[in-house]
Amino acid sequence: MRRTTAAAPSHADQGDGAGAGLRTEFPFRLPRGYVDEHGTVHRDGVMRLATARDELVPLRDDRVRENSAYLSVVLISRVVTRIGAVDDIHPGVVEDLFASDLAFLQDFYRRINAEGHTRAAVTCPSCQEEFAVDLAGGRLGES
Repeated sequence: MRRTTAAAPSHADQGDGAGAGLRTEFPFRLPRGYVDEHGTVHRDGVMRLATARDELVPLRDDRVRENSAYLSVVLISRVVTRIGAVDDIHPGVVEDLFASDLAFLQDFYRRINAEGHTRAAVTCPSCQEEFAVDLAGGRLGES
């Protein structure tokens, strides 16, 4: 079950200390989308930065103890705050994602928590020019 807090952080920490301006939430667009029980496809979502607790609590989960691959399901369910109109993100929702969407979220998690950004360096297959794309939103070729 998802843990909620009374004052969830927004895009920027409003404190007056060193954390002022810290971006804590990152929008994303799933490659395929989450299909809910009504058949509605949800693609746009938000992932927040992980805390130490987010990475430690899943290790006590019996499902993770039985199958270490389940760790990413529990971890992603803790840090994704919304997918489309769905804001109760729990392991069951993550289990129902297409494999490509789960892989996208795992990479997105790594980028924002380890690297601190959502950009990826890519090379054009036609002209070999190198440039950066933002994985957070839009699809390749869209502006």
